Amino acid sequence: MAEDAGGERRSGPTAGPDLWSRVVEQLGTALMVVDPAGRILAANPAAERLLGRAARAMRGLDAHDLLHRDTDGSTLPRRQCPLLQALDERAAAHGEGDGFLRGDGRLVTISWSASPLEADGSLQGMAVLFTDVTGDHGARRERAAYTSALEDLNERLTLVAEITDVLGQTLETDEALARLGRLLVPRLADWAAVDLRSGSGQVHRVSVTGPAGREAELEGGREHLPETAEQDRSPLVQVLNGGPPVLRQQEEEARAAGAEGSPLAALHSDFLRAARAMSVITVPLGSKRQITGALTLVRTDPAHPFDTADLDVVSDIGRRVGLVVDNARRYGRQRAVAEAMQRNLLAPLPQPGLLQLAARYQPAPVGSQVGGDWYDAFELKDGALALVIGDVVGHDLTAAGGMAQLHGILRSLAWDHTEPPGAVVDRLDDAMPAITTVPMATLVLARIEGDPHTGPWTLRWTSAGHPPPLLLTPDGQARYLEAGQGLVLGASWATGASRPDATLSLPPGSTLLLYTDGLIEIPGSDLDSGLVRLRRHALALAHAPLDTLCDELLARMPPGSTDDVALLALRLPTP
Repeated sequence: MAEDAGGERRSGPTAGPDLWSRVVEQLGTALMVVDPAGRILAANPAAERLLGRAARAMRGLDAHDLLHRDTDGSTLPRRQCPLLQALDERAAAHGEGDGFLRGDGRLVTISWSASPLEADGSLQGMAVLFTDVTGDHGARRERAAYTSALEDLNERLTLVAEITDVLGQTLETDEALARLGRLLVPRLADWAAVDLRSGSGQVHRVSVTGPAGREAELEGGREHLPETAEQDRSPLVQVLNGGPPVLRQQEEEARAAGAEGSPLAALHSDFLRAARAMSVITVPLGSKRQITGALTLVRTDPAHPFDTADLDVVSDIGRRVGLVVDNARRYGRQRAVAEAMQRNLLAPLPQPGLLQLAARYQPAPVGSQVGGDWYDAFELKDGALALVIGDVVGHDLTAAGGMAQLHGILRSLAWDHTEPPGAVVDRLDDAMPAITTVPMATLVLARIEGDPHTGPWTLRWTSAGHPPPLLLTPDGQARYLEAGQGLVLGASWATGASRPDATLSLPPGSTLLLYTDGLIEIPGSDLDSGLVRLRRHALALAHAPLDTLCDELLARMPPGSTDDVALLALRLPTP
């Protein structure tokens, strides 16, 4: 109702059948009405335009059979039609991405919404509104493909970064390759094999990883195979001879396998057959100028072969792994030199009367660096026995060389003057900056005074910031000798004070242990815990032979140590 100028209300148009007919006719959205069986009763002009069909031509026809199609244009089974399901359930429904067939044979992608039409509780049919989203659907497909490509790229980059990080945490070749296999299988491949070249021109298949993990039986018996001439058509041989990365599918691999002639090519072909290879990538390890070996990845599912993007990623991985292997080899050579030098500089132990001596040197675990730990024992010109345990700061050839310098200088200073240990170490500290390259070190210097056969024995010692000696006595006691502590070598300039000495009478049958911090310091554990653990183990072994005591103390160290260990033990005779 509306009011005229005089305030009288006047009647407007009513919402009768004619009005609703005009609304349906003028509606910009396609509308179709179907009966309870799914036959078309009516369609508005927007529906005629979208479907390219006249309403009168569609009337009475089954909407599903006439219009509904799969994405490839084929007719869908009626049980898969959501509109018919909605009719059966007398419920509203909607859909996205369904295909409708136009009268000109073109398929359109639609978004639709349907509502049941009821009268007096009886279903009269369904009103279906639908719009053309063909363009939107294509855009969504493009966006989905783009997103998938980005996710795939991100996964590949993440894998490369993870491999770089994980392999950079070790300088041991076998451990690096074991980690590599676990990263590549099954994330990127079903099988992975690594072949390394030696300096003598041989190739060694060092690692094969499959779905069940390391497959030692496929590593070629650990034998070394000679490299072959460049005319060998095997992808592995070509890559090892400086050729580019190779991507081959099943058919190409079969042809290459038929042309095998060298032992190396035969080994590789046997591996591919055993792995049931469908798609194979072989890339060099390292750069073209320095090839340390080859990496081969295998996929066994023909539906998911490698592609050129995979080839680029694996080639990048190969370059990085080659650098890790080369660094590990260089480090291994350096470590072997340092360890040999360190062992050769540890002088043989003397045999003074009835005094028993035993010592051990244990390098740091594989993958860590050689340190500057050392021990020494020698007789002085006044008849006393000198005991030394020390640790030069650092973990490399420089530390090992510094250990050798201190070892020789300390022997000379201790022999030259008969004086307390503190005075000897003071002179060593004064000389160290001038005649060594050692910036800082810790040590314990001790003198065992008394007749080496009958005693009595007196221990005099000083400590330059080193862990305290441990004394085991025949009555079942064990205590750390905390006295005689001074600053580390290299820090005496801070005070200028003389180093302290400590003195203790040693009972017959007692055992003295000197050790470096590698025996008590474990990452994640505090020093006090390490001292308690060493004391407990030493007490349990107090009556064992001295060599057994040393061996067992090393064997009972908890895992996780990253430092080398020096251990020196003295046992006095019993009456």
